[in-house]
Amino acid sequence: MNKDEISGTVLSIERCAMHDGPGIRTSVFFKGCPLSCRWCHNPESQSFVPQLAFQREKCTNCGICVETCSCGVHDLSQGQHQLDRERCTACGQCAARCPSGALKRYGERLTAKQVMNTVHKDIAYYAASGGGVTLSGGEPLAQPDFAMALLENAKSAGIHTCIETCGHVPFAVLEQAIPLVDCFLYDYKLTSPQQHKAAAGADNQLILHNLEQLYRHGKNIILRCPIIPGINDTEEHFLGIARMEALYPNLMGIEIMPYHDMGKGKAEAIGRSYTVEEKTVTEELKQHWKIQMTACKCSAEVIASF
Repeated sequence: MNKDEISGTVLSIERCAMHDGPGIRTSVFFKGCPLSCRWCHNPESQSFVPQLAFQREKCTNCGICVETCSCGVHDLSQGQHQLDRERCTACGQCAARCPSGALKRYGERLTAKQVMNTVHKDIAYYAASGGGVTLSGGEPLAQPDFAMALLENAKSAGIHTCIETCGHVPFAVLEQAIPLVDCFLYDYKLTSPQQHKAAAGADNQLILHNLEQLYRHGKNIILRCPIIPGINDTEEHFLGIARMEALYPNLMGIEIMPYHDMGKGKAEAIGRSYTVEEKTVTEELKQHWKIQMTACKCSAEVIASF
């Protein structure tokens, strides 16, 4: 098959992204992930199949969705909009006609050519800023053929490439990406294998193995460390981050990413529970974490990334 025609399930494409690698970037968010992190800020990206999201606060009970849906998913007979998600095929027809934006379909099948047509629109910005394209998710490498087609297309066009990965993929897949990726944004979520499994659905042994292999290949790696109150803001984990810094001194950087609850509303919209206890990450709490990290001998560069 022509690589341009290889398709994958895409959650969204964000142009002029500023936080997913160097410079101005286009971020392609893949749908589907092998992990199920409790705090995920993109919970709609975890499933590999399209999903219908419903924001009740936007609904005006106009009834257009009832008229549109042939599967009987929507019901307004009790005066409040109810969804029967078991009937829903996520076809998206109701979302396309919803005048208030209360309904949205997450997930679209696109070819590599369709995605790259969007990416190519901003080549001038990449050149001026040192930016490029970033594959994110979900987990891009969980759709390996699609990911490789995009990466190969980008490299042939001279576009800088990043990939944001949880690392929980077979190394044989990761190995294919090595010559095609300029920078890996690599997640380091929890130090304890047992806690990692409890909070993310799998332990971290494969993740750490793959990180070691990437480092041995001399790849540019930025370690991304989300800090979630009550889950991994512990001395054990801060020591683990410090050990990563000592073990891999040639990392491009370590990014500390304080928790935010953007995933809560999105989880509710797709009918999923959100089990992280709400806790605001205040400036005082960030300062407390900085003190703990300093005590664990994390570098000033790590601390400054808050």
